Amino acid sequence: MLEANDTQSLIQFINKIGYDIGEKTVQNLEVHYQKGFDFLPELAMFIASYVVKKTFTRQTTAPRFIKNSICFFFVNMFDHDEQTSGKRRPKTQKEMAYVHVFPFTHSHQSLFKKNAHIKIAAVVISADYLKSFLGNDISDFQFLFDNDNNFLIEEIMTDDILRTVNDIAKKEEPGILKSYHYKLKAMELLFYFFQSLGKREKAVHQKLNEKDIKAVYKVRDKIISSLNKPSTIVELKQIAGMNELKMRKLFTQVFGMGIYDYYQHLRMKEAARLLRDEKLSVSEVGYQMGFENLSHFTRVFEKHIGKKPKRYSSELT
Repeated sequence: MLEANDTQSLIQFINKIGYDIGEKTVQNLEVHYQKGFDFLPELAMFIASYVVKKTFTRQTTAPRFIKNSICFFFVNMFDHDEQTSGKRRPKTQKEMAYVHVFPFTHSHQSLFKKNAHIKIAAVVISADYLKSFLGNDISDFQFLFDNDNNFLIEEIMTDDILRTVNDIAKKEEPGILKSYHYKLKAMELLFYFFQSLGKREKAVHQKLNEKDIKAVYKVRDKIISSLNKPSTIVELKQIAGMNELKMRKLFTQVFGMGIYDYYQHLRMKEAARLLRDEKLSVSEVGYQMGFENLSHFTRVFEKHIGKKPKRYSSELT
C-alpha cells in the first residue's frame, strides 16, 4: 500500500500496476492526497484528490499487469480537505457523486479542465476475476464481458457507496490485516454498485462510439444546468445532434433511466441537498426547484428519496 500527499508517490503506484499516464499528465496535476492498493494480477484500487493546473487531454491506456481490465471510477465522493480540517463544504448539484464504468480494452480520450478539483476512487479489476465475483448473477451483466461492446455506464451513487468510499478515504486504518481490509472494501464498493445496477430494466446494449458518448453527455450536462425547469426534447435533440429515438435509447443505456425520470431524480437529489446542507424549509426548496404546488413536490420527493420532505428534514435535526 502507498499513501502520501505528493505526486511522486502517485506515479510510483501507477507504474507498479503498469498504467502509463504520461509525463504531461503528471506535470499538470497538483496532488493533494492519494492512497493506492494493489492486489495483482486481479485487482487494484486507488483514491486521489488533485487539482488540474492546465487544461489538457489524454488517451487512456490499459494497465499492463491487470489483463482485460474494467475500470470503476467513483467521482466526487469525498473531500479529504474537509476530513482533515473538520469543515464541511456543501456540494453543488454539478458536483454530484456518480460511478463511471468502462472497459480498458477500448481506449478513449479524457479531458482535464484547468482548476478542476478531482476527487476520485478507482477500482480496476480483471474481467475474469469480476466474473468469479458475480458468480451465478453474471447473466444479468453479460454486456460487460462482450469484447465487441464499447460500453459506458454511469450510476448515481447510493448512500451505501458514498459511505464505503468515505470509509476508505478516512485517515484511520486498521492496525492489522490492512491489505485484507482494503481488498474487502474494494469488493464492497463493487457489491453496492452491482446492487444498484441490477435494478435497471434489462436492455440491449449497443456499441458506443466517441461521438455518441460526447453527445449523450452534452444532454446530461444540459439537464443538470437547469433543474428548476426541464429542457425541451427539441432543445436536447439539437444539443445531441441526433434523432429523438436514438437519443432516448442511448441516454437510457448509459444512465439507466429515461431523460425525464433522470431529470426528476437529480431534481429531488438537489432538493434533498438544499434541505440537508442549506437548511431551507420544505416550501422554500419546493419553490426553488420550480414547483408551484407543494403537494406535487412532496409526492415526487417521496418517490425518488423514499421519504416525504418534511420527514426527511426533521430527521436531520
